[in-house]
Amino acid sequence: MPTKMILDCDPGVDDTMALMYAALHPEIDLLAVSTVWGNVDVATATRNALHTLELVGAGAVPVAQGAGQSLRGEAHGYGFFVHGDDGQGNVYDGAPVGPAASTTGAQQIIDVARAHPGEAWLVAVGPLTNLAVALALEPELPTLVAGVSIMGGAALAPGNATPVAEANIWHDPEAADAVFRADWDIIMAGLDVTMKVLISPQRRAILDAGGRAARYMSGILQFYGDFCAATAFNSWNATMHDTIAVAAAAGTLTIHEAPVVDVAVDCSGGPSHGATLCDLRGKYAGYPAQEGAHCTVLLDVDDGIADEVVALIAAYDG
Repeated sequence: MPTKMILDCDPGVDDTMALMYAALHPEIDLLAVSTVWGNVDVATATRNALHTLELVGAGAVPVAQGAGQSLRGEAHGYGFFVHGDDGQGNVYDGAPVGPAASTTGAQQIIDVARAHPGEAWLVAVGPLTNLAVALALEPELPTLVAGVSIMGGAALAPGNATPVAEANIWHDPEAADAVFRADWDIIMAGLDVTMKVLISPQRRAILDAGGRAARYMSGILQFYGDFCAATAFNSWNATMHDTIAVAAAAGTLTIHEAPVVDVAVDCSGGPSHGATLCDLRGKYAGYPAQEGAHCTVLLDVDDGIADEVVALIAAYDG
């Protein structure tokens, strides 16, 4: 049976790819999408999510607008310099979109989880504000989902918002802390793996040769890949961060190393504020079980997932 999924996102170029993958993959049943502030303001994120789903023939998937600021009441550090002023590489075509759902992102998460108890994966690829709000509204939420897959954090890799903090966690560390403390199984797809799986020029060329959605994806990648080249790789390559978390939840990702360890979030306000502190002290003994640990931290995955993602999107001709 396809993996039922709720996708919480802040589109964003890489979120757009994750949305396309989740909507098109035959082994994923995308039940709902919620949006959150982060890469862009939440209204722009909502428009981009609605537009992307229309592009891939999934306009019936409900999109609920979620949190527009952190639990602290802050909305800082938008990634317009990464994703463009429109969150779509400055090439959004202005196409009108339908309305968002009448409920909030957090309430939609709760409602869909209740409608499919224990069946749906909750995949969060932006700041974790909506998940933290949903947990506060429904403390039983961890029993209502199959698991949580997060694009966020860094175990051994450097951060991208600060020297040690990854952007999604750094945007709302208090929300992330609530999510990591909750009693549910978590997959953490952090910078340790997402900085290694790349859309190369050769892979982008496959998108260029595909259908309308694929060509749109290739177009919005230009600005994003230019940023990646300037700040990380010294050559044009685009990270596909968020799709890794989607694939991990769906079981379509080949994982080589992923210990189950305890993870805490630094909310101290100090130099390591927003860092994910992963207890990897068992490394030299083969990662023996840690009492109470419930977070699978991805440390090494097969980058062939990029070929699958590109082929899937390029093949869509709707």
